[in-house]
Amino acid sequence: MADGYLRTDGRKGIRNVVAVVYLVECAHHVARRVVDRADDPDVHLLGFPGCYPNDYSLRMMKALTTHPNVGGAVLVSLGCEGFDREGLATFIANSGRPVETIVIQEVGGTRSGIDVALEAVRRVQSIMREIEVRVPMTMADLSIGTICGGSDGTSGIAANPAVGRAFDRLIDAGATCIFEETGEMIGCEGAMSVRAATPDVAEAINVSIANAESYYRAMGYGSFSPGNAEGGLSTLEEKSAGAYVKSGSRPIDGVIRPAEQPDRPGLYLLDVVPAEAPRFGFPNIADNAEIVELISCGAHLTLFTTGRGSVVGSVIAPVIKITGNPETYARMHEDMDVDAGRIMLGEATLDDVGDELFELVLAIARGEHSKSEALGHREFILNYKSIDAVGPSCHPGGR
Repeated sequence: MADGYLRTDGRKGIRNVVAVVYLVECAHHVARRVVDRADDPDVHLLGFPGCYPNDYSLRMMKALTTHPNVGGAVLVSLGCEGFDREGLATFIANSGRPVETIVIQEVGGTRSGIDVALEAVRRVQSIMREIEVRVPMTMADLSIGTICGGSDGTSGIAANPAVGRAFDRLIDAGATCIFEETGEMIGCEGAMSVRAATPDVAEAINVSIANAESYYRAMGYGSFSPGNAEGGLSTLEEKSAGAYVKSGSRPIDGVIRPAEQPDRPGLYLLDVVPAEAPRFGFPNIADNAEIVELISCGAHLTLFTTGRGSVVGSVIAPVIKITGNPETYARMHEDMDVDAGRIMLGEATLDDVGDELFELVLAIARGEHSKSEALGHREFILNYKSIDAVGPSCHPGGR
């Protein structure tokens, strides 16, 4: 399929990036200037803005900095925040990746911090080149996520079911596929539980959807936005069904939480909704936050469907954007990778676009850039959140 970057845990990456990580908002400017001055598409900025510790964010950062697409890291700390910088650095080092930590308060301030961190990036890159090992990848090494954002009336008819067809092909070929948005699939739990590989998975699906419904009810709103209505979606049920069809038709092998990686290939539901009453404000429903959670589960790349149009990408893992609206593609073709609107015009079938997506996934895995990658999009969000890890082994797949 392609050559990948071999990591010490046996996983293989399709990219080899350096993560420059700010550990508090006070260090954000220094870290951003380091990435700007590095002027290297393989140096990516990510971080946690909070001053006080948060278990979810630490788990997420551990998963992201040791993602198979990441070859090394530079941690940028102010010096007095609550983030466990020593624990994170040790975790990264134990994964076999080079890592350095810069404490701004110890090196003299903004200018000195930028200079010292930039030199650290160069040292990390040098070590990455020395230890780089490229090996063949198979489909069993590849993980793909999917999300929808800015949905309209075409999403559930064209783009989303085309992703479902691509997922079926990818899973049949041996890959791992992850879909999510339990808050946008309320009402679909019956159909999903029928596809569950085991009774335990069926129960986990039902619990996840029930929890999402309860959580959104407590917040006082659901996932239906004014933009969805303007785009022709008529009901929450229509939106839920449209979101669900991205999963395709294969058995669902497990339910996972953010920063948990499936232990075998197959199809997995990612549940990102906290299993308790809201504690930290609005639920985490921003597209880029959910892309990051898919990446934390090992996704090498993400299929992002958008009827209304979106321009975002992400750090670490490429984003492929698909629209089912031919008018959106005509207006925003510079950001759209795939025109699923051809289905609406009778110029292509769902299988045609599914096959196109399958081949594009392989091309991106081999090193071709998605449009958001080529445009330099590197959006990233990580906020406070209260969400427990349950471990994918709690809901094992049956294959």
